[in-house]
Amino acid sequence: MNVLRKCFIPVLAVGVAVAPNALLLSAHAQALGPTLTSPVTPSLLTLADGFIRRWLILEPIPVNGLTQNAVRAMVKKEYFPDQFTVMPQDHDKVTVDGKELTWHAVDTKLYNVNLYHLAYALGKPTSNVLFWVVTTVNSPEEMHDVRLAIGSNAASVWWVNGEEVVGIYGDRQTVIDDGVSKRITLKKGANVVRAAVVNGGGATDFCARFLNDHDKPIKGLSITLTKRKP
Repeated sequence: MNVLRKCFIPVLAVGVAVAPNALLLSAHAQALGPTLTSPVTPSLLTLADGFIRRWLILEPIPVNGLTQNAVRAMVKKEYFPDQFTVMPQDHDKVTVDGKELTWHAVDTKLYNVNLYHLAYALGKPTSNVLFWVVTTVNSPEEMHDVRLAIGSNAASVWWVNGEEVVGIYGDRQTVIDDGVSKRITLKKGANVVRAAVVNGGGATDFCARFLNDHDKPIKGLSITLTKRKP
């Protein structure tokens, strides 16, 4: 297996000339936080490091607890209809405990998705919260004996095509490949990856990628979301 490595955030270059379209994209990035942008292309390929960089994220739901028992109770609770099967569109809304929450489509500039940046930019709470996230991973062929490898700050539970495959618990920092699933099969075509990420306090983020049968990152997977509303 891969050696665990602590996540880090690279320093972004400054003073680089940008085209007008890039300035428009920058406005979206600022609205979603310094590391996140609204998707502007139909799909996004995984790179050599294999990380999934496109997700739909529901605004945070208030919760409390990071132990395995507490988190498992959280993810078994029905917060909104069809939470384990829904494929939302960008800006779709659900009602949780009488409050309207919105799904947001995001691309991350980094390998990890910074949930703190998103929640802060939206004026939402960042501590004692649960984020539901979902994306579609399109495989060019059926792939056997792959693993979903994840890291999160803090706890998280993950599903692939409706099957729970991995979970990590407790107050932890994001570590690349901190949790690795059993061997599974990626179907040819669309595969749905879904997760619940729970944060206690402070920073919160996650990263995810698929490893092949030799435990190497899988590049060239096409990541898509439900068609965005006009």
